[in-house]
Amino acid sequence: MEYEFTGLTFSLLIASGVLAGFINTLAGGGSLLTLPALMLLGMPADIANGTNRVAVLLQSLEGMRGFHGHGKLALEAIVPILAPTLAGSLAGALVASYLPADLLEPVLLSTLVGMALIMVLRPGVVAPGSDEQPRTLRQAPMGYPGLFAAGLYGGFIQAGVGFVLITVLAGVLRYDLVRANALKLTCTAVFGAVSLLVFMSRDQVLWVPGLVLAGGSVLGVRLSVRMAVNVSQRVLRWFLLVLVLLVSAAAWMG
Repeated sequence: MEYEFTGLTFSLLIASGVLAGFINTLAGGGSLLTLPALMLLGMPADIANGTNRVAVLLQSLEGMRGFHGHGKLALEAIVPILAPTLAGSLAGALVASYLPADLLEPVLLSTLVGMALIMVLRPGVVAPGSDEQPRTLRQAPMGYPGLFAAGLYGGFIQAGVGFVLITVLAGVLRYDLVRANALKLTCTAVFGAVSLLVFMSRDQVLWVPGLVLAGGSVLGVRLSVRMAVNVSQRVLRWFLLVLVLLVSAAAWMG
């Protein structure tokens, strides 16, 4: 398909990529910036959704690398967490390649509003204490359906999935926000790859704008990883709450 690619749209993709990479690393919802940016080039929603997965995959891999370099990626938890997430993402991506993404907008909004209320009324739910130890999926079996649901949503539409994953990883499995974000990026990398393969098989990916967007996203990730490992859990919790409210407003207006 043809799309309008000028100096202005190039700058728009880079700028939205930087912001999305920063936001997605610390919380989620960056695709609410990148999907409209891609659609401004003249892409239909399904092509924009598929093209966006290029940036999602590369920013997630970069975030994993960054957190691992700081010793914040729980390697032993990756395989157990990925099994239900991968199953959900495959189902979600198959559905997304045939159905319009706006079908899940009410789910996104209700998830964001619910998370914001929890963070205000019961902040300990998504911000475990410093002396609290993470739980395995065997110790917290509710993590299985939570991770499957996160994968299903992430495979369907990327926007806001980070909040769902943080709810499970921090709220159910009790990882602190830094390690929860590191594992969250591992999950998004895996179902980002699965989703990208599905969209590629249906010829719904445009590589040039996708890679430009990814370049900005990687820069945003590097900036956000530095912030995450150098601030307190309290600061991260408030930053997360602000992002939840902003993304909720953006989803509502959208």
